[in-house]
Amino acid sequence: MPSSVQRKRIRKSPADRRAEIVEAAAAVALTEGLECLTLRRIAEQLAVRPGLISHYFPAVEDLVAEAFGSAAGSELDRLIPAERPDGTPTEHLARFFAHATGEAYDNISRLWINARHLRRYRPVLRDRVGVQETAWRERLADLLRAGVERGEFRTDDPDVTAMQILVVIDGLGAYTGADIGNCPPEVTLMAVTTAERELGLASGTLTRAAGRPTTPN
Repeated sequence: MPSSVQRKRIRKSPADRRAEIVEAAAAVALTEGLECLTLRRIAEQLAVRPGLISHYFPAVEDLVAEAFGSAAGSELDRLIPAERPDGTPTEHLARFFAHATGEAYDNISRLWINARHLRRYRPVLRDRVGVQETAWRERLADLLRAGVERGEFRTDDPDVTAMQILVVIDGLGAYTGADIGNCPPEVTLMAVTTAERELGLASGTLTRAAGRPTTPN
């Protein structure tokens, strides 16, 4: 005789549901682009009704900004963790470059290009891009400052040096269409050589620390 007891459906909390929506939107943004973020597209991704998405994000512009912020923030935490109990500043900086100038970074680099283009027309996204730009600059400057305090780096202004490094990385991404991995080493390592020069490091220090080949002489 079949059981008449139905399996109880577990309802997610509003916070968990919202986080799930943002996570799905960030995944779509990374693989398909911010323009593809619609309430219907995310509803399809989660196999729910569009009305559920609009309940949490009545305006799709807010979802676009949240998706970008989530993806960019998660990548920052992966590349430069706020807490770095193990390793030296040189090792952490080398790890940052090994990831930020490799193929694994291409999707997030494309997302930055995408967001900076769209922010001209989308004020909410523009504000979120500004927040992330500040977060990346401050996190990198904090790492450089730690290196100066330990005597590993030499720079009079870690904030300016951080900005110089990020400008080179972003410029490479924009120029190559975020396909840095297929560029010659002399191009791929431009951000690294800039950092070594501005931080008073011998040529090849960061590439050797990351276990990567140095630029040919």
